[in-house]
Amino acid sequence: MTQIQAPVVIIGSGIGGATTAYALAKRGIEVLILERGDYLPVEPENWSEHAIFIDKRYKPKETWLDEKGKEFVPGVHYFVGGNSKVYGAALPRFRASDFDFQRHLQGDSPAWPFNYSDIEPFYSEAEALYKVHGTAGIDPTDPPRSQNYPFPSLPHEPYVQKLDAQLKAVGLHPFPNSMGIDLGPVGKCIRCSTCDGFVCKVGAKSDAQSCALEAALKTGLVKVMTNTKVEKLISEDGGKTIHHVIATQGSQSVEIHGRKFVLAAGAVNSAALLLKSGVANSSDQVGRNFMMHINTHVAAFDPARRNDLTFQKTLSFNDWYFDGGNGYPLGAVQLIGKVTGSMMKSYATKVPLSILNYVADHSVEFVFMTEDLPTPENRVTLSSNGKIQIARNAIGRKTHAELLKKSTRALRKVGYKAFFKQPFDISMNSHQCGTVKAGDDPKTSVLDRHCKSHDVNNLWVIDGGFFPSSAAMNPALTIAAQALHSVAKSDLGRN
Repeated sequence: MTQIQAPVVIIGSGIGGATTAYALAKRGIEVLILERGDYLPVEPENWSEHAIFIDKRYKPKETWLDEKGKEFVPGVHYFVGGNSKVYGAALPRFRASDFDFQRHLQGDSPAWPFNYSDIEPFYSEAEALYKVHGTAGIDPTDPPRSQNYPFPSLPHEPYVQKLDAQLKAVGLHPFPNSMGIDLGPVGKCIRCSTCDGFVCKVGAKSDAQSCALEAALKTGLVKVMTNTKVEKLISEDGGKTIHHVIATQGSQSVEIHGRKFVLAAGAVNSAALLLKSGVANSSDQVGRNFMMHINTHVAAFDPARRNDLTFQKTLSFNDWYFDGGNGYPLGAVQLIGKVTGSMMKSYATKVPLSILNYVADHSVEFVFMTEDLPTPENRVTLSSNGKIQIARNAIGRKTHAELLKKSTRALRKVGYKAFFKQPFDISMNSHQCGTVKAGDDPKTSVLDRHCKSHDVNNLWVIDGGFFPSSAAMNPALTIAAQALHSVAKSDLGRN
């Protein structure tokens, strides 16, 4: 068996893994990244609606199981850069209260082991690394910040400018989205319609590869082994130390040794690998508390209003994020990238394309996002044949229904006549989190506040799995900020 040695071994090259590698390289520490996929090719299909949404060209060939044992294709992408290669590049900060204990209609959201002020400087650093555009102070829920956005917010196109004014006229507080895009006088972005859900052919989307990994590789201290799937973590000292990992490259087995290991394979795969390896689980919390937000795509339709947008995803409103009027939070509403009839066909399979094209030409599309509350019963396990299995009964559906009701009522006031909805199912799990939650008590959590395992002295898990709660914001910037936080404040960042 081939043996390889590295000071720090990182499993996964998405937002968590790539940002961690970047932070370590800045400190002069050598890193080896193990990525189960390859570099995603630049090809015409990157911008093909049919290839991505109908053929699902970039989805994995594997299947997972739901709690009833039914197979589904998961919403993950095994490439260098991970899910960020196809994400929508929305990079908001969590709000300050998201780190505190909160009462919800159907349960409680627990406090994190650190507060917003602890991670705030690393949010600023992550925003600079991922080229985040935005305008502070317009959204009433904005958390305090020590530095302004590194780049100005993306300008609205005329359709969204009018929508912005109409929403303000009915008493709402819309604001520009926090977006990671290389847009500017010398930027790569051409402001096309193929951003949200697509692969960027010109490298202008602030994904993990384009921003963090490429900068890390330039130091000469970081190497990437692609097509390398880690099968098991091998421990010693009664499970207190990871000695090496066993991986496969095609039909060949590889043994990778290191002094420190970072697991950043995504909340589901990281938990599954820990369970398979039988480590870091004295709390019996590995795999539990799976969350993925309660999301619904909504097309707001007005036959008298033709949508001529190219880059649509520039506006949000959070008027009921803290309180929907009854003392508990509801969530966030964000514009998404422009949806076409062909993209709608992937969900509304029985509706004629001509009708879907008409709806798409006269609608604007949002995602309505509500916090998915943690519970130990929602969990990742391994089936008898080793397949990943997920049990999930989302807690917060009543809250989500209220957010839908309030938001669509407001949109009716500005002229939209009908609403076509696509709730997210278990396969649309790009915001997965919570499976190896961080906390101060080793009896009730898997990781400490810096994402180091309570049980294993040389293992960190840095992806959405560490989240004690899901908040109601896109998670990528918080994962990146925590990666920088963990390197700066723990033994991970020391030679």
